[in-house]
Amino acid sequence: MKPFHWESTHGNFGDDLNLWLWDFLLPGLRDVHRETLLVGVGTVLNTLILPLDGHKLVIGSGFGYGSLPEMGDKTKWDIRSVRGPLTAEKVGLPQDMGIIDPAVMVTEMPEFKNLPKTNRRTFVPHWESAAAGLWPEICKTVGLSYLDPRGEAKAVIREIATSELIVAESMHGAILADAFRVPWIAVSTSRAINNFKWNDWARSLGVTYAPKQIPVSTRAEAIAKGARFWGVGFERDEQAVEELARDGHGETAVLADPQQTRLRAMAKQALAVPSALALWQASKAKPQLSADAALANRKQRLFDVLEGVRRDYF
Repeated sequence: MKPFHWESTHGNFGDDLNLWLWDFLLPGLRDVHRETLLVGVGTVLNTLILPLDGHKLVIGSGFGYGSLPEMGDKTKWDIRSVRGPLTAEKVGLPQDMGIIDPAVMVTEMPEFKNLPKTNRRTFVPHWESAAAGLWPEICKTVGLSYLDPRGEAKAVIREIATSELIVAESMHGAILADAFRVPWIAVSTSRAINNFKWNDWARSLGVTYAPKQIPVSTRAEAIAKGARFWGVGFERDEQAVEELARDGHGETAVLADPQQTRLRAMAKQALAVPSALALWQASKAKPQLSADAALANRKQRLFDVLEGVRRDYF
């Protein structure tokens, strides 16, 4: 059995944890049923992402983009659970099969237990914001620690687990914060964001996705997201998004004159003041945390699913 890993060009810790989480939850899985693809963490129930052929075991995956595969053939699809009730409804499953995002099980790994808390209040942006925005500089001005979701997955998760508050545009930033019992605040820099996957997870735990809106911080970010920047509207440019994913940065024009470079940096920071103010205000909002009992219940149900998989596949 091989865990499916959506290897995005930009890198994303929520996808990358598939590389090692399943070896902990189902030790020995790679030695059994080699024809089976384990489809786990991520918004990957999509015809453009998943391979068409082969047998698939679905544990906790979500829908949110593109078109669902035809999943009715039980000889090809063994669906044990999905991320939440909205995905379950889309797939045509009973809502109680929308259990939880499996990323919450990271908290059961010994290396993530009893981590010392810090006083950090941490902002975890969406990868597009990280690639095109001015958010590291903005975080310095508003008293937040900046955490790039494109970093090495375990390092990102440790930063989340040891923070005292997470301000999350990244959905898995909020999921991991909630799992580690770190209060979180949802924010969004794009009104065009697909809310389906956030609401899918939130409803599985009885929390609410009502993100605080924050303006984009640069023109490049506006172009990547199809947003407005200082009153000017931009159409989303898919080629720009691809270039950001490949290059890992936004506006990075190099000027020969250091004085011009400094002036340009100062100008960009001035234009990002509304973004800084909105992020600061959002960080002062009342945070959320799911009920201890709700999280424990969902994790136990996922443990039961895993036990069924062990019984049937090992």
